[in-house]
Amino acid sequence: MFARRRYRGVGILTAQLADLAFGDPVHGHPVAGFGWCAAALEKLTYRDSRGAGAVHTGVLLGGLVVAGTLLQRATRGPALAAVTAAATWASLGGTTLGRTGEKLADLLAAGDIDGARALLPSLCGRDPSALDTDGLARAALESVAENTSDAHVAPLLWAAAGGVPGVLVYRGVNTLDAMIGHRSPRYSRFGWAAARLDDIANFGAARVAGVLVVLCAPLVGGSPAGALRAWRRDAARHPSPNAGVVEATFAGALGVRLGGPTQYHHQLEIRPTLGEGPVPGIEDLRRSVRLSRLVQLAAAVVAVGLTAGGRNGRRACPRR
Repeated sequence: MFARRRYRGVGILTAQLADLAFGDPVHGHPVAGFGWCAAALEKLTYRDSRGAGAVHTGVLLGGLVVAGTLLQRATRGPALAAVTAAATWASLGGTTLGRTGEKLADLLAAGDIDGARALLPSLCGRDPSALDTDGLARAALESVAENTSDAHVAPLLWAAAGGVPGVLVYRGVNTLDAMIGHRSPRYSRFGWAAARLDDIANFGAARVAGVLVVLCAPLVGGSPAGALRAWRRDAARHPSPNAGVVEATFAGALGVRLGGPTQYHHQLEIRPTLGEGPVPGIEDLRRSVRLSRLVQLAAAVVAVGLTAGGRNGRRACPRR
């Protein structure tokens, strides 16, 4: 009989296959439901302070801890695999990320700038109104890189490490960061706790993703040495301790230059340069999607491997 951790591995593998086949759930997405709850609670908890934001974040994540723990403890055997698969699939976004990146590249190739501008908010929070073809391609590539880690590598690793509660809480943290973790006037203090938790939750996954980018780079005609060089030289200059790693390794692997002026709806940020080479174009965006998909598959292998420990999930030790 499979140990609990091995059923967890079956669930993770099933979730990866479901994401490949279907992408995000089309109707009744649990993440959207969580976002609705968070927005409703914010009407009661919002104050322009870090303390209020910490309470808001703690209440929501505490609910996920309780729900995930109860679900995991109440299931055994194949039921545990099914629950793990459902929670992990709801937390993955890699296939939809790739499809959206491809669609944006197709729109740019067809000269449909307005269509590409309308699609960009599905990838990131940039203001697309003033972006040309190169600006849209760069914004999309940076989002593909960052979200390869945030939306796929990290959920897989948290599912492997923490099971149902681990992956649910991770997705809750990441969702709250997207909702309130930015530096707008409204959320610079209220969203502080969510932003810091997201940095912590993604720290290890971003570095695993960076290693996988290096390993997968040759499969898309990229440079492992360039990815490592950009990681060492450029990643720490990025304002995010995690996005800098994956964006720099993608830039180095693909031989393009990312960063520079970055217009959000609430402010303009001057980002550091990541990588060497030309500003990315449409074909570079397509290559980034292919690289992202390879990294996603490699991360699934790693995550399933992490669950294949000794009996009952503990390392087997020789008898003395």
